[in-house]
Amino acid sequence: MAKIQLNLISGRTIQQGVAIEGGKEKPSYRDACGIIELDAEDFSKLGIYRNTNVRVTSAYGTVIVKAVDATQGPHPGLGWIPMGPWANSIVNPNTYSTGMPTFKGTPVEVEPAPNETVLLGIELVQKACRAET
Repeated sequence: MAKIQLNLISGRTIQQGVAIEGGKEKPSYRDACGIIELDAEDFSKLGIYRNTNVRVTSAYGTVIVKAVDATQGPHPGLGWIPMGPWANSIVNPNTYSTGMPTFKGTPVEVEPAPNETVLLGIELVQKACRAET
């Protein structure tokens, strides 16, 4: 299967804000934040269709998210994951005394993972907690 290298950024979205009001444990929050926006060129390089699950891996971890069309661009080589537990799984946890991780410029590898599941936010946090014990 194809793998590509991307520069990952993260930030807030309106959809994330709406979904968070309904509850971080709900499927609507996963659907708003458990995604990676990709450029059409990157979909082609991966050989996948929109709404295919992918594995995103960085030096800090790995996570399964759904690949969706970028809302801005074109920006080949750039991936976007909304802030939340999915982004937190793969960005540098060092806050450099600011209280916020570095959500911009994380090198990642993306590969198709069509048989993997995008976990709910609560499931992702529980999995991370089990891994630390």
